[in-house]
Amino acid sequence: MSTSTSGRGPSPRLRPLLDSVPAYVPGKPAASTGGPGWKLSSNESPYPPLPGVLEAVAAAAGRMHRYPDPHCTELTERLAEHLSVPSSHIALGTGSSGLLQQLLHISTDPGDDVVHAWRSFESYPIVTRLSGARPVEVPLTGDEAHDLDAMARAVTDRTRLVLVCTPNNPTGRALRRYALEPFLDRLPTDVMIVLDEAYAEFDNDPHRADGLELYRDRPNVVALRTFSKAYGLAGLRVGYAVAHEPVTDALRKVAVPFGVSTTAQSAAVASLDRRTELMERVGELVTERGRVHRALLEQGWTPPDSRANFVWLRLGRQTAAFAEHCLAAGATVRPYGQDGVRITIGERQANDAVLLAADRFRRRIPTAPPA
Repeated sequence: MSTSTSGRGPSPRLRPLLDSVPAYVPGKPAASTGGPGWKLSSNESPYPPLPGVLEAVAAAAGRMHRYPDPHCTELTERLAEHLSVPSSHIALGTGSSGLLQQLLHISTDPGDDVVHAWRSFESYPIVTRLSGARPVEVPLTGDEAHDLDAMARAVTDRTRLVLVCTPNNPTGRALRRYALEPFLDRLPTDVMIVLDEAYAEFDNDPHRADGLELYRDRPNVVALRTFSKAYGLAGLRVGYAVAHEPVTDALRKVAVPFGVSTTAQSAAVASLDRRTELMERVGELVTERGRVHRALLEQGWTPPDSRANFVWLRLGRQTAAFAEHCLAAGATVRPYGQDGVRITIGERQANDAVLLAADRFRRRIPTAPPA
């Protein structure tokens, strides 16, 4: 029996499961080197809020003494118009991560299986275990892509949910429609399939798999998206799921009441009004992603083709050393155990710092702190 250090008796009994579930590890903040420091560890937008968004947030903040609209009515209607889907097919949540937890709540019971690729979004095995279900991790292919055949074979009568991250976090590889569509149709119709598309705006492949198209005639498919990445609203926590009504009705039932704040709803509506400016920023980041990718190839690295706002280097046992090397150069990147490093595409100066550090690391030249 646990005891309390306060001397007032035993501590509350917590779930034993927590001892085996790791906490989510966020990207570290910008490096403190005495010179410029750049945070390239969390896939955040390097841009300030879009024009008009700060004004919308300021106006909404004046109503913070009132609860937010629990139905997110205006944002739901605007999204329905923007996406050309029925408003009843949209459920809002506290970022796509919050909706991911809700999806586990509505689809799994203890002992059920959740199939997903690995390595993929770090939250998948965490939220799966917390729900009492069992994560079934299917290794990526040698070129860092989803092994859809292996994932299909991993589905059994215990499987209740399949998670597909495209573009995949942290490797950046994205699925094309001609590959994903047969996979979706191969799975049982009573298994929920979640297409996690947090980075969809950065995928400019005309043949990309688009969850908003694929879900329409598949009642078991959910498209999951967020305003955190391309829209730059990471600090306000607002995401949305697009699915058929039985799923969206259930998502609303298990949502945290008033979870999406008034400021988040207002900022998202204002952002939708500025789609042209948004896509200009996305285009700039895609161009910069291509420049970084080409430079890494020229240095002798082998980054996979990324369709997100980051690039991936599989480094094995050199992962931690590479991350520390970049930190000394003023750039914080995201290491993943002994698998590799994810580098967010940021400001050009930040990207140049990482490229210089990567080149020096490959040639084993010590990195000097930034001036």
